[in-house]
Parts: sequence; C-alpha cells; structure tokens
Amino acid sequence: MLQDQMYPSSCDTFVALPPNSDRPCDEVQEVVYFPDRDYKLGEKVECTYISIEQAAHTYAVVLSRPAWLWGAEMGANEHQVCIGNEAVWGRENPGDEEALLGMDLVRLGLERADTAAKAVDVIADLLEKYGQGGNCMEDLSGFTYLNSFLISDRTEAWVMETSGKYWVAERVQDGYRNISNQYSITTKIDKEHPGMREYAKSQGWWDGKAPFSFAETYSFMDTARIEASGSRFCEGRKLLERSKGHITAETMMDILRDKQSGINMEGMFMTTGSMVSVVPTDCALPGVHYITGTPDPDRSVFKPFIFVKDIKQLKQTSSPTLGPEDPVKKIPRFQTKPDRKHPLFIKHELQKLKLEFEKEKMAEMEKLLSSGIEDPTSVVHLFSDSVQQEISVYSKK
Repeated sequence: MLQDQMYPSSCDTFVALPPNSDRPCDEVQEVVYFPDRDYKLGEKVECTYISIEQAAHTYAVVLSRPAWLWGAEMGANEHQVCIGNEAVWGRENPGDEEALLGMDLVRLGLERADTAAKAVDVIADLLEKYGQGGNCMEDLSGFTYLNSFLISDRTEAWVMETSGKYWVAERVQDGYRNISNQYSITTKIDKEHPGMREYAKSQGWWDGKAPFSFAETYSFMDTARIEASGSRFCEGRKLLERSKGHITAETMMDILRDKQSGINMEGMFMTTGSMVSVVPTDCALPGVHYITGTPDPDRSVFKPFIFVKDIKQLKQTSSPTLGPEDPVKKIPRFQTKPDRKHPLFIKHELQKLKLEFEKEKMAEMEKLLSSGIEDPTSVVHLFSDSVQQEISVYSKK
C-alpha cells in the first residue's frame, strides 16, 4: 500500500473556515456550483464509487474539488454551512473496498444539512450505513486514508474525526481551531459513535479505566508517521495565536499562503486549491466565500462568491465532463488519465504573478458584509465575472 510508504501530508483547515487543499501536484481542482433541488422517493445519487439513496431535498452548494471525483475537498452551502476535510491515519487501516470517500461526505454534508451540528449527524449516519474507503488518487496507487472534518456555520464549529465507521466530534463555540493530518480531539468529546469506546476496549487500545482520549487511543503509536502533519498543525496554531482577537479574511489568506510553515505546500503534494469563508452571525448579511480554483495561493487570486438565486454553473472553473467514458467510472478504473484542465487553470498555469484586483474585490465585499445586499442580481455573476477579469489580465501578459 502506498500509504505505508509515505508520511501523512495533505491538508490544513482552520475555523472559520479557510482550508488549503493539498493534493498530488498534477491534479486539477475545479470550482463548481449546484443549485438546490427536490428529488422523488427512491432516487439514487451516484457518488465517486458507489450509488446511495438520495435525499428528498438538497441545498445549493459551491465546491472546490479535484476534477476527477464527485465530492469535494471543501465548500459551502446556501445556509452558510462550510466544511473542509483532512486525510488522517491511525491504528485502524483505511478501507481498500470502494465506499464513500471523505470528499463525498463533504459534499453530502453540505447538500443535506442547514447547520454545522446537523452536518455532523448526516456524516455519522452515512458512515454507519455505507462506510468510507476507496482510492483517493486518480491513478493505480491504491492511496487510501481516513478522514476528519472541520464544519462551521454562522454561530459555531465542529471538529469531527473518524476511524472506519467510528467517530467523535468536538463543539467549538469561541476562539479558534485548526486541524491537520492527525487526530486532535482528546478528552473534550461532545458527540460520539455509541460503540466507539467499547471497540477501542475490545482492541486492547484502552483499558476502560483511564480517562478516554480519542487522539491518544486511536492514533499511531509510531510518532514518525505523523511528524510532518504534527509540525504543520503546531505552525497553524501559532499563526492563528499571533492574530488572536483580530483575525480577518486577509489574515487567513496570509496563513494559507505561508510556505515556511509548510501550510502552503510544494513538491509531490502541493496546495492545489484554497478557500476562505467570511460568515457573519447576522442572518440578514451575506456570507462571502473566497475561492482560488488554482494551485499555490501565493500566486493565486481569492475570488468572492455569494449565494443568491439564479446562479449558473461556473464554466470557466469547470473541467471537461466525460460521462460514462471517464476512466474513473470504467472498470478497471484509472487505466488512462485525461486532461482535466479548466479555462482558468490553463491561463493561470502560464503565469507567475498574483493579481492586484484581489484587494479591490475584498474592499467591495467588506461593504456587503456590513450593510447587506440591496440588489441580489448585482452579485449573481460575482464569481464568474471575477474569474473572467483574472483571465483577461492573463491574456494581456
């Protein structure tokens, strides 16, 4: 298994809520939008590897996702629920059998939950019913992992960490919180799988007498396996602590662009997409979700997205669709690797600059975050227009 040959090194996520998505360096990440929708009883939804029962209603979502799969690394929904996920490894081996990927669970949680707490329940139910597992890379490597999630809404956040079908969740109501590629929930457990402790006891990981710490019980005992992720986890906490009390969207973007800490990754695994969400507690005000849709946030533009009616698919950040001929869908899988570059990715790939209009857009968004939106039609094409502006600048270079 490839996972046994490499140390965990994938993502960093902070509340509230800016994840970096660190993926294989040649992987394209797209930004896509799906409107809310009603479904008939008995309909199915085809996820990356398996089909499951569809919900009666799904909420509108914006997703930043590896272009080859159904789910997402991070995203938000119309109710301002935001979710980012991390790869984690521990005592329990990730499943080779195809089930739901952690990225599928991100999208399903966003489509089916209007609060962060409900998203925890949605993911827990899906884990129990369908499990997690399957190859997490678009090739034949058999790269698998377990998942943790940082989930937020207008009032609170939840950290959810999993091991097979077992899970725990910690509620975060103030301060700050980050997760990386290691278990981080210790003794503060606000929700849990009812059989999680008994399972640990049956495996000899916990004697049933000592205070129960999920991270201590379910983590690798070989600390070298989590050395890289532990370093980034600590660096992320330091960067958040440095700005404690005055953390802004720009602060979060700077953290995600930080290469010295390893949060902005380079090499075989690199930061292929980034997202920062600003979600006011006042329901009358819009949430603004800044998404790059391109790799290396240090030379990418965070472009604003706001949920309003009549948003169309984001064509300039959507990769080509191959339907049933996609190598991910054909058995055996991953026999070929198609070109999945979207128009923005192609233009950005040729450039080595960061555009100045990001700050102008952020200033515009600050006005909306404080006063609201008088005319929703004025922001229907906000993200698409920003992408086109970026492409136009590239074309002039």
